[in-house]
Amino acid sequence: MADETETGAAPRGQRPRRPRDAGGVAAAVALTVATGAMDAISFLALGGVFTSVMTANLSLLGMSTASPDPARARDSAVAMAGYTAGTLLSGWIVRGPRPARRARCALTVELLALGGLWAVWAAAGGHPAGGRQLGLLAVAAFAMGGQSGLVRAVGPPGFSTTYLTGTLTGLLVDVARSGTVRRLSALLVVSLVVGAAAGGLLVARAARAAPALPAGLVALVLLGSLTSLARDARGRLWPHPP
Repeated sequence: MADETETGAAPRGQRPRRPRDAGGVAAAVALTVATGAMDAISFLALGGVFTSVMTANLSLLGMSTASPDPARARDSAVAMAGYTAGTLLSGWIVRGPRPARRARCALTVELLALGGLWAVWAAAGGHPAGGRQLGLLAVAAFAMGGQSGLVRAVGPPGFSTTYLTGTLTGLLVDVARSGTVRRLSALLVVSLVVGAAAGGLLVARAARAAPALPAGLVALVLLGSLTSLARDARGRLWPHPP
């Protein structure tokens, strides 16, 4: 089974193609791991809903009306409201000139949200309940919505670090049609699973520190974005598709 081509020899007289930007790939992987961890934390400890997969929350909302399950409906609605607010704010931040600087601002907002979540979470001993639980769910969804809006706005078409159904579908279709594997797509899918596993383990064994994982990863991406290693030849922060 062949891998996708990421480098190649250029015809004589032309500049050779650059390999995929390692810094951009690392940032995408880190953000995807953070997404998986945050989804695991929200599902296991913040009401049994997701903070980045709004399709699933819409399904949960529909099922809650058929059950009926008022608590599930409420939690799904809170998550969707937080996600919507984060996406709108991030999209507003990154519009206009100097996209790299604006992307860093959007990452900063996400980091502040996750940092505040961690502080309140730790104050609750890693087991928030009642209104505090709902508030943290909204903040977590706000952070993931912000990340989704940011990547959608400044990344290549179809690229995501939060909702990966399309990524998985494209990966499988490429395998079926041509026997090729898009390594970045496969890496992001695996990263989501790894992040979810790590988030779940933290909730089970070190609950107070669980949100430190997504917050720390976003902080690393923000710090990395300040260096030239995080940008490609055109100054973009994200890897572009093959």
